[in-house]
Amino acid sequence: MSDYDALVAEWKALRGRFGGLSIREVACVHAPRTLLIAEIAAVGEPVVSLAAGVHGDEPAAPWALLSIVRDGLLDARFGYRIWPCTNPSGYRAGTRENGDGNDINRSFSRGGTTPEARAIITANRDRTFALSLDLHEDYESSGFYCYEPKSQIGDGLGVAVLDAVREAGFPLQEMQDGYDLGYPPQAHATPVLEPGRVVYDPADSAQHLPGLPYSAYMLKHSARRAMTFESPRMYPWNDRIAIHRTAVVNAIERLHELD
Repeated sequence: MSDYDALVAEWKALRGRFGGLSIREVACVHAPRTLLIAEIAAVGEPVVSLAAGVHGDEPAAPWALLSIVRDGLLDARFGYRIWPCTNPSGYRAGTRENGDGNDINRSFSRGGTTPEARAIITANRDRTFALSLDLHEDYESSGFYCYEPKSQIGDGLGVAVLDAVREAGFPLQEMQDGYDLGYPPQAHATPVLEPGRVVYDPADSAQHLPGLPYSAYMLKHSARRAMTFESPRMYPWNDRIAIHRTAVVNAIERLHELD
């Protein structure tokens, strides 16, 4: 499904549910597009940030995020800030990059170098999050995997997610040396590769990548914890959605045990 207007309509139909889910649009300054933002308030409770669709050629992730909210799978003990699709122009075109030809997931440096990144950074200013989750798809993978910063591996978030995905009957990606992670070969700290997990150093990523990824920005400025989830693009649509549902729900469940 690649109809962005249909995705927006589905989100707007949820307005007012779950104790007052709000929907609004955030302008991308100097660009003829807006980003949809949804929020579920939980006064006095920690807030979780959820995002999907930063690459427009990964279409199942935004619909997976919609289904998680629509089906009431989010833990009501948290508040939520949700970015249903952070690359609308790329989603419409089916391209990794936005309509200007830029990879938004390398544009969160220096206050944002794309209109989308600047809109998100501005909206998140002075906000803090207990956890940030970013949903992706990988066209090369044959199983689920996640990126987890080395600073939080003791929290057990990654282990809880991987165990849940495996128990749901889905395979984990074998992360062998040479697998293309988009990680620069000149980086000082090589990521640790495990079945279904890439343990990385966010500071090293920031130093060597051409621009800061969304999760690294969130971890640096707004979120105490951050993870990126990758479902296998080659899998059937419903399986890709089911994998993300499992990963998100179990990450938040583990977060509640920590907080």
